[in-house]
Amino acid sequence: MADISKNIRGYEMKSENNAFWRLFAYIFLILFTFITLAPLVWMFYSSFKLQGEIMLYPMSLPKVPTVKNYLDAWSIGNMGMAGLNSLVYTFVSTLLTVFLALAAGFSLTKFGYKSSKVFSALFTLGLLITVNSIITPLFIMETRIGLYNTRAGVIIPYIAFGLPMAVLIACSYINGIPDTLIEAAIIDGATYLQVFIRIIIIISSPVIATILVLTFLRNWNEFILVFILTSGESMRSLPVSINSFAGRLNVNYGMQFAALVIGTIPMILFYISAHNLLIKGFGEGALKE
Repeated sequence: MADISKNIRGYEMKSENNAFWRLFAYIFLILFTFITLAPLVWMFYSSFKLQGEIMLYPMSLPKVPTVKNYLDAWSIGNMGMAGLNSLVYTFVSTLLTVFLALAAGFSLTKFGYKSSKVFSALFTLGLLITVNSIITPLFIMETRIGLYNTRAGVIIPYIAFGLPMAVLIACSYINGIPDTLIEAAIIDGATYLQVFIRIIIIISSPVIATILVLTFLRNWNEFILVFILTSGESMRSLPVSINSFAGRLNVNYGMQFAALVIGTIPMILFYISAHNLLIKGFGEGALKE
């Protein structure tokens, strides 16, 4: 009986501890959600206020909401062209990054080359290279070879900076695909290209989703490459166009908030529509060793 009473008390204490930590976790998550969403909500309703109202009553709701900021931001900031450029830069570079990462992951893990470990290490070292560390030589190189102020001059660096992480994710997933499956396809007469298209790409749908979401969000928010490697409104992306509303002497906060909302909404919509794919990719072992 004493042992039973002791076990019951231990179970009750464990339940109380679990309830305490569960309550703490809920409180922490609620506070984190509030801290994350509060600036977005403030930015959204401030985008409907004029400059004077923002300066006098920065935290209050708009007394007379207006869409003038959105109309001015769209026309003055040339947001239409900037949005189109962002879509081109992001979609083309993301799709090419996903394809090249899968191809590299397939070759590095399944071909059995002695140099595979060397190239894998080089991709890993690529994670240590930052945009700020090479932006000057990159600018000089693109200027000399004629890629400056071109869409290709932006897309190629996007792919280069996105490949190291994408390749590591692809390698860790493709390495788990049974070699017997590939060998059976080769025996049946399939080429490596056919194996890649009909087997690797199909089986790797979870990791494709993971790389797709991570790369898309990274490229959509990228600023410094477009800012340095392009000139003129016809090549600007949304982040660069939004930055044009900020100045040292005069800042139109209303138009800047409106521009920020225009640039943020597509990213939020994409994440809402794709976050299940991201969770599925991680859950099915996209990052497993």
